[in-house]
Amino acid sequence: MVNARDLGTSPDEVQFRFRDDEPVDHGTVTVDAAIDQSNAAAVRIEPGDDARLLIPFLDRLSLVEVNFPGFGDGRGYSAARILREAGYAGELRAVGDVLIDQLSHMRRCGFDSFAPDKRLDEDNAARAFATWENVYQRAADARRTIADKRHEA
Repeated sequence: MVNARDLGTSPDEVQFRFRDDEPVDHGTVTVDAAIDQSNAAAVRIEPGDDARLLIPFLDRLSLVEVNFPGFGDGRGYSAARILREAGYAGELRAVGDVLIDQLSHMRRCGFDSFAPDKRLDEDNAARAFATWENVYQRAADARRTIADKRHEA
């Protein structure tokens, strides 16, 4: 079980952060601007943006924010997984309408920091992050699946 004290540290509006490196301290630009600027290090993906456009620039990006304007819009999950599977190792932050019941799935897709519009209860968040101890599918979080565990020597 994850304890509230294990939810990571948070700068400013970021409530949960699961990284040891320094947080990015500058604003983000749009996907189009990141492609056009050779020095852009932080980008924000909005619903409808194609995360694949960022793949050639992943080595220079230290932060990618993915906006969730409404809890029913799941396109951000796909953006996160696309970036992680392409090798993005920087901070991947879920921002916006981030809800307790989404946290576990967002972590599986590769999000490692969370900046919800409304602060979440930390005890509930700890339970949410620990909800699924065992998983069936492979995902960006690289957790061992139930099948992997069954076939261990």
